[in-house]
Amino acid sequence: MPDNGTWASPIADAQYSQGLETGTGGFIGQIYDGLNGYSLFVTLFLLLVAYDQFKYVWNKGSIVGPAWKMPFIGPFLSSVNPKMDEYKAKWASGDLSCVSVFHKFVVIASSRDMARKVFNSPAFVKPCVVDVAYKLLRPTNWVFLDGRAHVDYRKGLNGLFTRQALETYLPGQEEVYGKYFAKFLDISQTENNGKAVPYMPVFRELMCAVSCRTFVGHYMSDAAVKKVADDYYKITAALELVNFPIIIPFTKTYYGKKAADMVLHEFSICAAKSKARMAAGGDITCIMDGWVKSMLDSENYRQKIAKGVQVDDSEKPAMLLRIFSDFEIAMTVFTFLFASQDATSSATTWLFQLMADRPEILNRVREENLAVRNGDKDQKLSIDILEKMPYTRAVVKETLRYRPPVIMVPYVAKKAFPVSDTYTAPKGSMVIPSVWPALHDPEVYPAPDTFDPERWISGGAEKAVKNWLVFGTGPHYCLGQTYAQLNLMAMIGKASLQLNWEHHVTPQSEDIKVFATIFPM
Repeated sequence: MPDNGTWASPIADAQYSQGLETGTGGFIGQIYDGLNGYSLFVTLFLLLVAYDQFKYVWNKGSIVGPAWKMPFIGPFLSSVNPKMDEYKAKWASGDLSCVSVFHKFVVIASSRDMARKVFNSPAFVKPCVVDVAYKLLRPTNWVFLDGRAHVDYRKGLNGLFTRQALETYLPGQEEVYGKYFAKFLDISQTENNGKAVPYMPVFRELMCAVSCRTFVGHYMSDAAVKKVADDYYKITAALELVNFPIIIPFTKTYYGKKAADMVLHEFSICAAKSKARMAAGGDITCIMDGWVKSMLDSENYRQKIAKGVQVDDSEKPAMLLRIFSDFEIAMTVFTFLFASQDATSSATTWLFQLMADRPEILNRVREENLAVRNGDKDQKLSIDILEKMPYTRAVVKETLRYRPPVIMVPYVAKKAFPVSDTYTAPKGSMVIPSVWPALHDPEVYPAPDTFDPERWISGGAEKAVKNWLVFGTGPHYCLGQTYAQLNLMAMIGKASLQLNWEHHVTPQSEDIKVFATIFPM
């Protein structure tokens, strides 16, 4: 038996304790050392990628779409330069399909019925634009109103597009057409000795000038109109469907914002001039005048009522309006330009090309326009004259069907939206009704890829109202659709009488370039 001497625990042994501490420290240290910045970043990145994929697949559900998403950006790179063939393939893939770009999940409604359901579901969706549009058009702009507020504001604008109002704008439009048709001749014959030159930029300038004269009359100088026309391309580029959501210096959104600020400044000056002129009893010559006159009439009526003056019911304005500030007026008129500039430029470019490639159709337009003017090609236009041109109207409508300027309209789901019996678009997703498939449905428009104005005269195209989605449908249909069609009829009719033109055909002439709207290559 060992003697009863001193006994020390191994833990109390300094060397043993040091070794154990070192061993424990080494194990924990290895774990700690492994959790360095790089591995944490990789782990976090993989988790985010997994979440991004899971969220996409979950949102996709049963509809057609890529099986997986390129992490975070999705098809951003291909969307920067969209191809018409890719859009057509997407539409053909199913009634509903999807993509996800950055943080936006996008549902595409391709069929007529699905597109109409989106247009006609204000309880679930509202029109939306790219994030930067709020900065360009301003967050308080009326186009961002929803529900009752939008309906009431829109009612106050309806009177600007009546038959009587549209008649008022015709002299200014004809003035611009005459000026620019002379410019066309100078460009072709003097500057280029009859050689073929690209005209799409000139058509954009023409339609911007027509819009400015229609919207703000002569309150804006020719130099300012030219500046707006030249710079509006920057606004279009900034508002492309796929773009960076923030304004970064020296990018498309940056230059677009500067251009938008310039337009709003010019329109604000015009609003002040219009208020002064209308208050002095001037005649209405443009949309801004008509709107300002309605404001002044409403204010005069309210003041009479407040003073206890007996006012006959016939003197009460159809819609009582408040006095809008110059900047508020400018914002609203800017939305008219926003809605019309690219669309009418697209339609004008296609009209001139289609007429040049089909001289027999151009000749019929020319004959009709001369006949309704009783042989006087210089007779001033009127609504009565325009309404007596069924063939010119058919040519315009067929152009808009054959090559609709706007091929899709973005909406956002305000809440979960049951688009079909089997699919619900998640809240916050972008839901896009497409108009091209409905306008190229062979069951409604036989030989839909053929340009045939006769279908609007002797065919059944006029009866296919559910497929006519050029200007949308539902509560947000285009306010200026009658104006747009009459404007194009007036333009191509006057051109047919004053100009002869040819198209230098290339292998790409019928190809379609997508840039906000669609243009010939």
